[in-house]
Amino acid sequence: MRISSTDSIDGGRVLYPIGKIKAASAWHAAEVDSQQLDAHQDDWREMALRELIQRAEDIDADAIIDVNYEMDRVVPAEHAGVSLRRVLATGTAVRLAVAA
Repeated sequence: MRISSTDSIDGGRVLYPIGKIKAASAWHAAEVDSQQLDAHQDDWREMALRELIQRAEDIDADAIIDVNYEMDRVVPAEHAGVSLRRVLATGTAVRLAVAA
């Protein structure tokens, strides 16, 4: 699966967009220390990206363009007393033109 954070793919041409897709990492405890959060952020982003790729493959996309990440808002878990968060990944699934 080819991935791009822009609206194009290096060495390829978008034939047509299939549609917007999104995925999220699992909910996880929001660390108080920002250094701890930064250390684990890449792991959660990778999890969200893997899920996004799976969704694109499920609809026979060749690539995902305009990939973006954001942190979902902290959700207080009243019963557990722990704040939770997750990483959201969004993008546009596309079909690529086949080079002749």
